[in-house]
Amino acid sequence: MQTVKTPDGERHLLLSTTDGTARLRDPATGEEWTVDEDAVEPVVEGALSVAAQGIPEPVRQLVTAAHDERTLGVLVTLVDDGPTAVVDLLSAAGLCESDFNGLFAELRAAGLVTECRVAGERGYAATETAEEAVSLLRGAATGDA
Repeated sequence: MQTVKTPDGERHLLLSTTDGTARLRDPATGEEWTVDEDAVEPVVEGALSVAAQGIPEPVRQLVTAAHDERTLGVLVTLVDDGPTAVVDLLSAAGLCESDFNGLFAELRAAGLVTECRVAGERGYAATETAEEAVSLLRGAATGDA
């Protein structure tokens, strides 16, 4: 696969070329079609990166940051329960403080959680990005997406 640009400036995946035609795929929809080979221009951007762009940005952020079910569970809990004190998150997560701090540093860097105050204590809250990602994933799971 290769990334190409069409005359309208859109990036697509080039699947194959045959007899002067090019078979393209839209990374957002998966739709495929054929165009004249001369109507596309190669782009340096990697095909796999373009393929991933078919997934909504909030979901990509969540998927790349949540490396296991525990991390995903922490995010879902924050989305469902709202801002939560660190002491309660530590208890629920079952992580040592060092692992907990590393996990939340990654989630903050990914833009999925933010520090806050909960009843005067340090805590974390899900960002709008995390809320949107969880909503999109839940919609996909129920067929509502």
